[in-house]
Amino acid sequence: MVQGVEIVDGFIVDTDPATGEVIGRVRCTTETEVDRMVAAARAAQPGWEHGHTAAQRAELIKAALAKLGEAKQELAATMTREMGKVASEAAEEADGAVCKDALIDAIVEANQPQVVGGAGEAQSLVLRDALGVVVVLAPWNFPADEILLLTIPALIAGNAVVIKPSEVAPLTGGLVGRALASALPPGVVALAQGDGAVGARLVNSKVDMVAMTGSSATGKRLMEACAPGLKRLVLELGGKDPMVVFRDADLDKAARDAVYFSLFNCGQVCCSVERIYVDKAVKADFEQRVVALASSWVVGPGSDPKSQLGPMVSGMQRDLVAAQVEAACQAGAALLFQTELAPELKEGKGNFYPITVLGGLTQGMAIQSNETFGPVVALAEFDGSEEEAVRLANDTEYGLASYVYTSDMAKAGRVAARVKAGQVGVNCYSLFHANVQCPWVGHKGSGFGYHSGPDGWRQFSLPKSLVFETPLPPQVLPKARL
Repeated sequence: MVQGVEIVDGFIVDTDPATGEVIGRVRCTTETEVDRMVAAARAAQPGWEHGHTAAQRAELIKAALAKLGEAKQELAATMTREMGKVASEAAEEADGAVCKDALIDAIVEANQPQVVGGAGEAQSLVLRDALGVVVVLAPWNFPADEILLLTIPALIAGNAVVIKPSEVAPLTGGLVGRALASALPPGVVALAQGDGAVGARLVNSKVDMVAMTGSSATGKRLMEACAPGLKRLVLELGGKDPMVVFRDADLDKAARDAVYFSLFNCGQVCCSVERIYVDKAVKADFEQRVVALASSWVVGPGSDPKSQLGPMVSGMQRDLVAAQVEAACQAGAALLFQTELAPELKEGKGNFYPITVLGGLTQGMAIQSNETFGPVVALAEFDGSEEEAVRLANDTEYGLASYVYTSDMAKAGRVAARVKAGQVGVNCYSLFHANVQCPWVGHKGSGFGYHSGPDGWRQFSLPKSLVFETPLPPQVLPKARL
């Protein structure tokens, strides 16, 4: 049961986290229906792979997203109602979900055949074969965009896909899944709804790959389930992402980013800033800047245009964050700031949690090792040395993202190179500024396989080498663009 979502009489009870109101009931896909979906996907997949070039598949996907674009406002509003995302962030996600032409073109390019070997010598042609049927298990925190980040490269590679949205956001996932299915040949995209039992049925069925964004605990269970069949996996998992602020950093920018990227999406982001290590020489100054910024944020329902931070996705997640903060304070952390929630937010049935700024955190505290996933700005100090910065940043089981703030680019390069994380933002937030060609990788416990960038997009297919003892015959030379 993810985030306490109830399944009653075979229906997901979909609620608004700002009010507790039931906004819909979504029927769960039955085991028989799952089996039929997978069989239909397997039957449709060869025609999708061999009856269309990658470029042709891409054009059909673009048409599907254009259709989704007609419901862009509905998509954004549904996100806000289902998981609490404030209106501005929901609109931004909806915009990004439907505007992916450049991304799609780049994925097509990554799937083109490659000629290896010099002219006049033995050459080989490296092609890419689809895996078959891919299951996409999507998260609730970016309920539209994450579906597409995994589904689009799978489809362009020639796979058929069965999408299961999170049971926290089934209406959002349904909008995305139906838009794709409506524009593609029958059976190529299917939409399954339900909880972990539906996901387990999919994973244990005759599929070839599972792509999931979610918790590390769920990722480990998926690896165990997929092992007997040696099913391919792409898993983007949790994080406990550090930000290191050296004394020579632009402290205004560092403080703004520390606050914004701790609170973005109510802190419910796998690459949120969750641990901030500040050079002790500027600690007091930095804390004052952070408190001043955090205190200016407006907490309220996501549907209110004035709100900058909405409710947490569930009472379960809110209570987890509250317990972490309470334990940290009992262990000696300083409560530097906490928003005073409006009475209607305190007394209502919504899942609101106040913006919280903690100082004086130390490595022994649970909040420094366990993923928080909430609106907490967590400040600690370090001695200002590169060695200490690297040691503290790496003192975690996770390795998704990290952030280094300094005006010394040589120092930034040295520290970033030694941090064990898939992406390191230098004076910036990597999620917002990474080039489309960058892979999105989780080191250590933050992932298995990876997505995005040419290396990530190619995870959804297998290379096959056609080997000749001569230069490639003209009959097998690849066309300019397939």
